[in-house]
Amino acid sequence: MRSNQVGFTLIELLIVIAIISVLATMALPSFQDRIIRTQVQEGIKLSEFVRQSISEYYREHQAMPKDNAAVSLPQADKILGNYVEKVSVRNGVIDIVLGARINVNAKDKILSIRPAIVKNEPQVPIAWIYGYASVPKGMDVSGDNRSDILSRFLPVNCRY
Repeated sequence: MRSNQVGFTLIELLIVIAIISVLATMALPSFQDRIIRTQVQEGIKLSEFVRQSISEYYREHQAMPKDNAAVSLPQADKILGNYVEKVSVRNGVIDIVLGARINVNAKDKILSIRPAIVKNEPQVPIAWIYGYASVPKGMDVSGDNRSDILSRFLPVNCRY
């Protein structure tokens, strides 16, 4: 006489656990990247008032400010946030140094935001070039890009 089997056998249970483990290991790195991108966004939002100050300075002087003091901003290490260690201005370029409580993979990395202008047309607003993004045709970018954060940790508009 044969008894009917009810429930899972041990091998079936192990196969299900193995499949779930593989799926979880594939999902975790993607989730971690998304968390870091969200943390980097804080730095971009934090730099908004700095971008406005630089734009006003450029409208008045037709030149980019040399440093934080030129645009009446606090010292670089005084502009900070949950995931930002400091925000500095150098020749119009905004360098955001990530730190504080940010994920260890992005700690002490820099994201540069560079101003792009149309030469001899001061009434045209400044376009801001984030990270590794390309410069729009017909515009000249000020300063160099010191970004050293991995592009996968940046929002899409900062990558290309």
